[in-house]
Amino acid sequence: MRVLGDRDARWRDRVRQDPVLVTPLLLTVLLAVLSSLTPHDLPFTRLLPTAPALAAALWTVVPTLVLGVVCLVGVVVYAALSSDHTILFTAAAIGAVTVTAAYASHLRLQREAALTGVRAVADTTQKVLLRPIPGRVGPLETGSLYLAATPHARVGGDFYALADTRHGIRVIIGDVRGKGLPALAVAAAVLGSFREAAYEAADLAQLATRLETTLLRDDAASLAQGDPAELFATAALVEIPRDGSHAAFLTCGHPPPLVGRRDGVELLATDDPAPPLNLGGLLTATSTPRRFAFRPGEQLLLYTDGVTETRDATGAFFPLAAWARDHLAAPPRQVLAGLHRALLKHSGNNLNDDIAAIAIVRTT
Repeated sequence: MRVLGDRDARWRDRVRQDPVLVTPLLLTVLLAVLSSLTPHDLPFTRLLPTAPALAAALWTVVPTLVLGVVCLVGVVVYAALSSDHTILFTAAAIGAVTVTAAYASHLRLQREAALTGVRAVADTTQKVLLRPIPGRVGPLETGSLYLAATPHARVGGDFYALADTRHGIRVIIGDVRGKGLPALAVAAAVLGSFREAAYEAADLAQLATRLETTLLRDDAASLAQGDPAELFATAALVEIPRDGSHAAFLTCGHPPPLVGRRDGVELLATDDPAPPLNLGGLLTATSTPRRFAFRPGEQLLLYTDGVTETRDATGAFFPLAAWARDHLAAPPRQVLAGLHRALLKHSGNNLNDDIAAIAIVRTT
């Protein structure tokens, strides 16, 4: 009895979450009522095979079979009471549809189980690749946002990471050229290099060089299974000392960060940006990190171009700077939740690029 009670409780919970689950039952009741209340020349019973067919898309095998048997018995009883044996053809149709529906339900459940396994692997991959950024690191309060462009995907070509080092708290956010598994392989290579080099590199320029070297290696190219000349990623690097009121950043072909201050929002543009990772050796270019004021109460917003290149129905880009002026005073997690809602609203729920963002507030 306890097992039955647990099953009933789980069924009620599922119905509350998804009321569509009761539609096969409601359809059966509706057709039964119509058959009993309407004239005999309106054979609503012939529509009863649709009930188990619909159940196959929503229910498991046993409930689908039970519903089909109920419909079959009901039609047989109706034929006996009305002495209309032509209805037995409908009974045969219900039997055939019920067997087919049960098999279809079995196939659906197998595919759902396989999809669940794939999603579990994707979730694990995301946790390994994009490790959660702690909400509190020294004098900083942080939050992160990640949205993959590929439908139902958990990971994509955007990446971020944070390392608490003796040089200060270092953060990276970046965007790999392209999408899919090749982009994911490049992101994994960059993040693996960052998590090692962030603790050793003397400054951000040296750290960028280490990341550049990683992508120049042949093994990174083979991971991505692409042309090494097309293997590049943009990135923004930030170093925030535990003490003091200044920080430093270096952009490698990446959109510059925003800082929310008491008197407005500052775009941390630089006249000497580094080229994207894997193009520095080709262009033989160097860059110097830029220092900027980052005082208690101020908030830093790092983002990928999926944010600024989100378009509305008219083709207009998302006005990030204008949005940030009104929202960067909130805590990081609230800022990113609001940014997510704003991007969905601006795009009409049609985000077609990977999106990543990190918000950081210096509290002391």
